[in-house]
Amino acid sequence: MSNSPTEPKPSYVKLAMRNMVRKGGTSMKHFALTAVGLLAVLVGLAYLTR
Repeated sequence: MSNSPTEPKPSYVKLAMRNMVRKGGTSMKHFALTAVGLLAVLVGLAYLTR
């Protein structure tokens, strides 16, 4: 396990990818929900602060 300054935590990404592949549908649904929620928050903030 090499800690190079360019990639501080490559294991996190690998773990997340493996988890997504294993879980399949649920993680994709959760990802979609999170993306929609984030987008809604950003649009709401943009609307409020215009």
